Amino acid sequence: MMIIALILPIAACVFSLGVGLWVFCNQLVTEYIPTGIEHPLKLRIFSYIFQLMMTWGVIFEKLGLCHRTEFVSFLHDLPPLKKHPGVVVTDLRFGTIPVKLYRPETPSNSPRPGVIFYHGGGTVLGSLKTHNGFCAHLCKKSDSVVLAVGYRKSPKYKFPGMTIDCVAATIHFLKSLDVYGVDPARVIVCGDSMGAGVAALICQKFVNQPDLPKIRAQVLIYAALQCLDFQSPSYQQNRNIPLLTWDLAFYCFCCHLDISLSWKSTVEKGAHLPPEVWEKYRKWLGPENIPDRFKKRGYQSRPLEPVNEDAYLEMKIVTDWSCSPLITEDDIVSQVPEAFIVSCEYDLVRDNSLLYKKRLEDLGVPVTWHHIENGIHGVLTNIEKGFFHFPSSIRILDVTVNFLKGL
Repeated sequence: MMIIALILPIAACVFSLGVGLWVFCNQLVTEYIPTGIEHPLKLRIFSYIFQLMMTWGVIFEKLGLCHRTEFVSFLHDLPPLKKHPGVVVTDLRFGTIPVKLYRPETPSNSPRPGVIFYHGGGTVLGSLKTHNGFCAHLCKKSDSVVLAVGYRKSPKYKFPGMTIDCVAATIHFLKSLDVYGVDPARVIVCGDSMGAGVAALICQKFVNQPDLPKIRAQVLIYAALQCLDFQSPSYQQNRNIPLLTWDLAFYCFCCHLDISLSWKSTVEKGAHLPPEVWEKYRKWLGPENIPDRFKKRGYQSRPLEPVNEDAYLEMKIVTDWSCSPLITEDDIVSQVPEAFIVSCEYDLVRDNSLLYKKRLEDLGVPVTWHHIENGIHGVLTNIEKGFFHFPSSIRILDVTVNFLKGL
């Protein structure tokens, strides 16, 4: 018995060291960090920690203990939330939907702007806690009331669970603006990554809602806006750049839409959709809509493979505009409110922002665009992470605040 008691801790330590070494070697082989990225060494270390958490999550998933992203989310939410002087934070529930309300502590003689925020995380990660810092700073710096929505996440809840929750919370808030001291003429929707996609979708869904206050503007931060095309320049150039690699993005895509991971190579080749679908949406998704300066880092146009009918049967949902707001018809997109779009150069989904920017501008919708040349996907969650803070997170916050103050 004594021997077993000694062997088990030693075996656990050896196994843990082995896992750590495997993650380190795998990261060096699979991930690429260009010199143009801000703080490349810091990013390498932070990405290693994230990959280590994901790997342990996979191990626990294989053992039947929990889902891999549940484990990572648990670790992300462990640190206590930082207090922000001057901001009153209240945890509420709109029905079954958890929300956080951020209000400036100083009283105001007039209603304030209201920002409805939807967090990113590929529908599998992210939470009200991971984006607490950004929302608190946004509230204080812009003197706005901020409502952060905590929607149901994948893989436990599939599409359209996230959308249903965000729409319901938004309607509830819009009908209660006087309760929270919000000016009905200055309500803004905001999100990052998948949250930005939901913000864009809500603007589209609400264009014909005369019973609700009109949304004044949309703030889309490194937005994920479509699930059809994965061959654009940014998908080729940034497929192995943390924090959003192609492997992670496809995993999130499959969890959200309940699609088999086995279709990965089919999707990469564009064989998941028939020629008529590609032809229909080429006017909005084609690489010719992306400025040439974004095609310089090794982009190559590739012919599409013949359609795999089985894959198409499983994936045809990606052509639903409520899943891919970038392909919503012109008569709806032309009516959405003005947009503030933030894109990052070293971001897998960078081109989603560029394509939607062009669509909006072509339809006469005012667009303010800010591109971060050394930026990466996901930095908003690092806004208060000490050593792992990236300056671009503050830059995104500051340009967003400037936009809000100008409305």
